[in-house]
Amino acid sequence: MKEEYIILRNVRPSTRDIFSFNPRGVQPESASTVVVDTDEIERHEIADRARESDVLAVAPSIPIKLVKPFAVETAEATASGGTTWGVKAIGADTSPFSGKGTVVAILDTGIDKTHPAFTGVQIIEKDFTGEGNGDEDGHGTHCAGTVFGREVEGTRIGIAPGVKKALIGKVLGRDGGSSTNIVKAIQWAIDEGANVISMSLGIDFPGLVKRLERAGLPTELATSRALEGYRANLQLFDRLTSFVRAQNAFSSASIFVAAAGNESRRDTNPDFEIAVSPPAVAEGIISVAALGEGENGFVVAPFSNTGALVSGPGVGILSANAGGGLMTLSGTSMATPHVAGVAALWAEKIQQTRPLTSIQLTAKLIGSAVTEELASGFDTFDVGAGMVQAPQE
Repeated sequence: MKEEYIILRNVRPSTRDIFSFNPRGVQPESASTVVVDTDEIERHEIADRARESDVLAVAPSIPIKLVKPFAVETAEATASGGTTWGVKAIGADTSPFSGKGTVVAILDTGIDKTHPAFTGVQIIEKDFTGEGNGDEDGHGTHCAGTVFGREVEGTRIGIAPGVKKALIGKVLGRDGGSSTNIVKAIQWAIDEGANVISMSLGIDFPGLVKRLERAGLPTELATSRALEGYRANLQLFDRLTSFVRAQNAFSSASIFVAAAGNESRRDTNPDFEIAVSPPAVAEGIISVAALGEGENGFVVAPFSNTGALVSGPGVGILSANAGGGLMTLSGTSMATPHVAGVAALWAEKIQQTRPLTSIQLTAKLIGSAVTEELASGFDTFDVGAGMVQAPQE
């Protein structure tokens, strides 16, 4: 049975060493040295394809789903002006930086670019779903508002309102998306000069099992094949992000920020903790846990998956609502754009004194995280390095 496979290729196939490129050498026509191909192939052909000299990874195209908000609340009562608690918690309200000169990419459900929160932003859209641009879900619009949204009805919602150029890759539609969409969107964002790439999505493992069962495989075999696909896609993301990181070690930065996932249920059982979901768990991606406000400091959200690298505000987050106005959502999806926004602020600061590289930006972002304002008794594995902080001088 033929299936769609993603084939990640190096346009300079003389070596598979991802750290071997010469930053002073001749660069390819594309800004990226990685090419994403897809092909319908038989399972027995995988090994031969993987041995080709220019191939970095081969993986089946598998379902990707939205990291859905854990809670949805009406926002009319909370949109009363001022600054959202998340903006304050990471210190963006007191930072002299606004993200000016930083290019941000958001790979999500699209965007309502007519929303007042995005006035003055050059928004470049690309649809990878076949449904056309726009945002029927509203999730992508909410995330974009947190990263670079302007004031709405007197309320500051954006971490980096000085961002002038945003890349919006629509990778999730009415029926979700695929890992093919994500990998192609990542390549597009890199080629378009993205410094920060934000993703609030995850691999739909149950959906993959069901798809294989519908194709006629018994449950045991479908589960085994799904595990193979899961591992292959994790390796694919590992290779892609590692290659990009090596390519950008001494040149323009492209870093990845992704949601840890919302599958934990600490509110019903303290031990009910789910590990970070792919692609966030891949090497080279900064995974983000969600924190909320507690009586004695910030606390990990009960739904937030464990094992993330850093944390951000993710409970009761007020941001742009597709169609106009504001709405409040909770989830690691909401924490991720806070971290992406802080990354944009650090990118601006770094570029004032030196060329921006992915190594420097990653170090500054993770190194900014603190735990001083967290309520006592927190588990480091739940919050990572802590709440990221905006540069203050």
